Amino acid sequence: MLNRSAVAIAVLLAALAIVPTGAQIIEQVLVNVNGDILTKTEFEQRQVATLRNRPELANTTPDDVTLRRAIAEVTPQLILEAVDELLLVQRGRELGLALGDEQFTSIVDNIKKSNNLENEDQFQAALKQEGMTMTDLRRALERQMLSSEAQRRDVVDKISVTEAEARTYYDAHAAEFTTPSEVTLREILIDVPVSDRGVNVAEDDAARAEAEDIRKRLLAGEPFPRLAAESSDAPSKANGGLIGPIKGNELAEPLQKLLGGMKVGELTEVVRTPRGYQVLKLESRTETKIRTFDDARPDISNKVGGEKMAQERLKYLEKLRAQATITWRNDELKKAYEQALAERRKALAG
Repeated sequence: MLNRSAVAIAVLLAALAIVPTGAQIIEQVLVNVNGDILTKTEFEQRQVATLRNRPELANTTPDDVTLRRAIAEVTPQLILEAVDELLLVQRGRELGLALGDEQFTSIVDNIKKSNNLENEDQFQAALKQEGMTMTDLRRALERQMLSSEAQRRDVVDKISVTEAEARTYYDAHAAEFTTPSEVTLREILIDVPVSDRGVNVAEDDAARAEAEDIRKRLLAGEPFPRLAAESSDAPSKANGGLIGPIKGNELAEPLQKLLGGMKVGELTEVVRTPRGYQVLKLESRTETKIRTFDDARPDISNKVGGEKMAQERLKYLEKLRAQATITWRNDELKKAYEQALAERRKALAG
């Protein structure tokens, strides 16, 4: 169902259309790609679909500057993608692809099921709310199928990741396959009051003595959670003094060294902190784990393969574009297209 922002976008797009006085336009063609056209209506549908769920546009009106700016921002990429789709759909047809009746029916059944549309009337009502007919839906689904299948055959199926490429990636991204050690601690903190004159020596001594006494009681077997709840000035007292798990490399270096020589269950000596005196217990520790190359190989293949595929897809589109005849009927959209294409080519070259 069209929300308020979608209606505002549609109204503004209609208002921006330039229609000569006295002219009667059935449908405005924006661009012709090898004989296939993109109409103004089709492109506006793309704009609305892209912007309709952006939170900042929820309460906009057609004359809102924010809405106009948003349309201007998304248009270059959208017109580039629209031309890409025409090229890919045409390539799909060259490969003899088509959306069969059985395949279309199966997809529609899945749409009904995933959207809890229990009967045909509900489905038709949902289509109407989206401003679509069954013919529109079939055309959109066929475009998606032709586009994705053409890319699969011409690009995806030809991508592979060699052992050497995978090993190079693994060696260069060691941190990605390393799970650092973690520690869980319990703490009891005794605050030392600080005034504008600094720390009172007597109060500091009293806080230290209290912390030492608590440590003795812990060593004697009194439960840490209970003493933390009774005596600690740290926020963790509400959780029995529990803090963590904390990654070992996120701890201050002196604390890393202190905990490194301890066994699980042991207490630190009383430690002076900026706030006062603290006693820590090492509750648990996990060791650093490094995934082996063999274990990580499937993930590396997906990662490297995905990056290669993205690059090859852009090269593939450039090849299709170079072989195409593209005729523009809207100069502003042509400029937007060329802007987005230049940015893509720059990224591809970099």
